[in-house]
Amino acid sequence: MSNTLLPWLKPNWEHLHSYITQKRIPQALLITGNRGLGKQYLASQFAFSLLCANPQSDGLYCGSCDSCKLLNAETHPDLINIQPEEVGKSITIAQIRNLIIQLTLKPQFEAYRVVIVSPADQMNHAAANAFLKCLEEPTERTLIILITDKPAKLPATIVSRCQKLVINTPARETTLAWLKQQNVQENAELLFGLARGAPLLAQQYADEGYTGMRHECFKSWMGIARRQRNPVMIAEDWYKLPESPLLFWITSWIIDLIKCSYSANIENLYNPDLADSLKEMSQQLELKRVYKLYDLLLATRQRLDSPINKQLMFEEILIKWSEINLSK
Repeated sequence: MSNTLLPWLKPNWEHLHSYITQKRIPQALLITGNRGLGKQYLASQFAFSLLCANPQSDGLYCGSCDSCKLLNAETHPDLINIQPEEVGKSITIAQIRNLIIQLTLKPQFEAYRVVIVSPADQMNHAAANAFLKCLEEPTERTLIILITDKPAKLPATIVSRCQKLVINTPARETTLAWLKQQNVQENAELLFGLARGAPLLAQQYADEGYTGMRHECFKSWMGIARRQRNPVMIAEDWYKLPESPLLFWITSWIIDLIKCSYSANIENLYNPDLADSLKEMSQQLELKRVYKLYDLLLATRQRLDSPINKQLMFEEILIKWSEINLSK
């Protein structure tokens, strides 16, 4: 990891650095903010700084001491990362029990020991209850950092025992300037909107070709509306795609349809590049039915973290969409 700061994180870093300069390291720190803002990056910077033997004047780690070499090799014994063992799975009570055993031992180096739990909201109920022991009985020279973009999913008993740090979405100009520095120039404005202003998410979308994927999905979406495509077959194709951005795209199309029905200006749309198609479609649909589909999408997004059949989920959404258009 580079020992430089992402530009929009500098105010947050100054706050964390003040903990070090004032020698008031919290026992537990909760870092929240939307996806793609660099929560994990900031937490790692803070951990590296605390474990570094010769941090720089700005508090960032030196990168050359023995501790930094171990950190960069991901073998430092005093940095513990707790995360789901598989994508989409929970952090289990077995992982937390193992952590509790590790914390009974003293840190191996003279500096701090840092535990990073990410995403913290993925702890299952039993794991979260067991984790309280770590917060209620803190061990010496140990900092626990919890990271989440869904703080409401954490038990209040955990949240109340943490110092809080919120990462805000940077200004539009800051994000666009940073994307330009990363050589993301084509569709930068569109990517900014699709990522809801999150710079790292916009960069990921650029690297993974999400604009092209979104365009193809919108063609299929419109094909269903025009009765040219089968919703069940499209659901089978969409099941193979990343569901989180896809659900956001669908939701944004519905929101823009509603906005267009009220003659909203193009700059107020999530999808200004699709404005012509959306405006035309909005004049043909019954708004009450569109709102019902919007409610379904909101409910579906709440269920994403639960074990649901993703193909059936998309089938339900697309069949509802086809029914709305059959009533035209």
